[in-house]
Amino acid sequence: MLYLVIKALISGILIAAASEIAKRYPGFGALIASLPLVSVLGMIWLWSEKPDAENMAAHSGATFWYVLPSLPMFLVIPALLRHGWPFWLALVLGCLLTIVLYSAMTLITPRFGLRL
Repeated sequence: MLYLVIKALISGILIAAASEIAKRYPGFGALIASLPLVSVLGMIWLWSEKPDAENMAAHSGATFWYVLPSLPMFLVIPALLRHGWPFWLALVLGCLLTIVLYSAMTLITPRFGLRL
C-alpha cells in the first residue's frame, strides 16, 4: 500500500509541476507535459513489480501505437479555442475524437498483425 501511495505522489507531483510551470511559461509547460514522463514512470513501476522483458517490450510497443491516435486532439483543441469555442466544449470534443481514434486503432491494428 505504501508503494502505491509513493507512486501516486511522484506521478502527481510531476503533473502539478507541469501545470504550475505552464502558468508562467506555456511553451515550457507544454514541453514538460509532452515528455513521456507518464510512460517512463509507468514502465519503471511495471518493471519494479514484474521484471519481464517480453511484457515490457509489449507494453512499450503498444504505448507507441496508442500515442498516435491521441495526437490529433492537440491540434483540434487549439483550433477550436482560436475559433471562439468554449474551453470545456473544445476539451470534450478533443477527448471524444481521441476515443473514436483509439477505438479505430484497436479495430484496425489486428488486420496488420499488431497486438495491442
